Amino acid sequence: MLYRMVRPVLRKGSRNRQFHQRIPTDIRSRIAGLRLDIPLGNSTVSRTLSADTETVRLSLQTDDPNEVKRRQAGVATYLASVWAAVRKDRPVSLTHRQATALAGELFRAWADDGAARSLAIEQAPEGGWRRVQNETDEDRNAEWAAVNAYWAKVGSTGRSEDLEAPLGPLIKRVLLKEGVGEVDEQSRLMLLEAFWKALRDAFEIRERYSQGDYRADPKADRYPAWIPGGAEPKALDRGSAVSQGKRTGLTQLVADWWKEAQSSGLKPSTHESYRNTMAKFVAFLGHDDASRVSKDDVLAFKNDRLASGVSAKTVKDSDLAGLKTLLGWAVSNNRLPDNPAQGATIKLGRRLKLRSKGFTDQEALDVLRHAMAYKPRGDAPKLAAVKQWVPWLCAFTGSRVGEMLQLRKQDVRLEGGHWVALITPEAGTVKSNEAREVVLHPQLVELGFVDFVQQSDVGHLFITPRPRDGDLMAPIKTARNKLGAFVREVVADPNVDPNHGWRHRFKTVGRECGVADTVLDALQGHAAATVGDRYGDVTVKARAAAIAKFPRYDLERKAADGVVK
Repeated sequence: MLYRMVRPVLRKGSRNRQFHQRIPTDIRSRIAGLRLDIPLGNSTVSRTLSADTETVRLSLQTDDPNEVKRRQAGVATYLASVWAAVRKDRPVSLTHRQATALAGELFRAWADDGAARSLAIEQAPEGGWRRVQNETDEDRNAEWAAVNAYWAKVGSTGRSEDLEAPLGPLIKRVLLKEGVGEVDEQSRLMLLEAFWKALRDAFEIRERYSQGDYRADPKADRYPAWIPGGAEPKALDRGSAVSQGKRTGLTQLVADWWKEAQSSGLKPSTHESYRNTMAKFVAFLGHDDASRVSKDDVLAFKNDRLASGVSAKTVKDSDLAGLKTLLGWAVSNNRLPDNPAQGATIKLGRRLKLRSKGFTDQEALDVLRHAMAYKPRGDAPKLAAVKQWVPWLCAFTGSRVGEMLQLRKQDVRLEGGHWVALITPEAGTVKSNEAREVVLHPQLVELGFVDFVQQSDVGHLFITPRPRDGDLMAPIKTARNKLGAFVREVVADPNVDPNHGWRHRFKTVGRECGVADTVLDALQGHAAATVGDRYGDVTVKARAAAIAKFPRYDLERKAADGVVK
């Protein structure tokens, strides 16, 4: 095969040389929307390709012959890697070493105060990214301190979705540069964790630099060089490690455990939590070999998570619980001889209770007024509906926010003269795995919720399943987080949950109205308190009678004058 050399050319009216390269015909149909961040000297040039783009053109921004050759070669090498990544037709699996090596590129770009940032952009203290600006020493000191505080907060939640927004674009840029298109889900989790740690370390170094401390940092030695050879799709060992003498991968344990757990009705949210925990554990260990894990490793991981600012409750109930379950499953299935996480725990003290967990009268009014007054500001139609209707639904049903977010048009119907919404696992997920009916309060009907339902398309009212696999959990999480931020605009108290506060309030108001706890439990999907309470049914008629006792919200009144009319 003959390859045509790409030469720099002159453009009329400019002394600077220009780079021109035709996009290979075999990938043109797959590049629409692809963003290129092309290294050019000590900076980058961004180009977004469309379906009609046939040629990549840019100025090399110099007429120096030697520099022209260097930049020409750099751009051509970068584009060759991108075209190779686009040609890959399935996600690749990365080793932990490879994920750490890629993160090292980001670490080195940020940790060197005088280095060019062809990969990096400025992290703003309030979140997001921006280009580097000239600053005074005093400004730089204050800003790096703020950036460090913000970045520690981002990683303290332990949720991969919190890292995806700030790190996703950077990961894509680095992957494309190395000729990798998409990676599998477990590799993505490893990259998010590795990139967060790399930036955390780099930000700490930059803060030291801003204070005049330029000592070499030993963290730089922990990032290996990138070796692409292993970044190919691979089949993982699925056999019995103990009986066959094969290596047991921690990542593969999660996949194999889930096949069994899923068939027994375990929730996808539990799988996601355990999978994220294992990805963090693998990133912490620096290897994926289950046979090398000791109890000391588990305890060191626990201490590292606590030192990173993760709450003791999260470490105990999520991280340690996940490791115990997964490694215990491996023992039961002859994959490991013993469970190194067994016995690892944290003794939790009693949390300070500074207020009720439910919304106060004033907070409830503020949220419902906020929802009533909301005008879409560029939000997608379904997200706008979330902000307008879900607070009202939670106020009058006491349901979990996720249960309301997964409602479908076909779940709302008229039964025995009452409008009823069916909360069912078929629509998404229900904690108890049991469907239940909630009767809609007359005020909800009068406000137009039923009209909204009838005018909506068939399917989910508030979310859109993910196109590639029909997943509902990710869209529900996104909507729940955005709704929480919307409520926080009027209820700033961190001691009340912006979404779950309605469930606590519903039970409080129900008791004030004289509704029996057994009926409230049935309405909210809580387990019966006694064996006797499990006998008999709470019918739609009984549910409607209970809901009718709940007073209306009078948005014209102040809480001091009475919430209801």
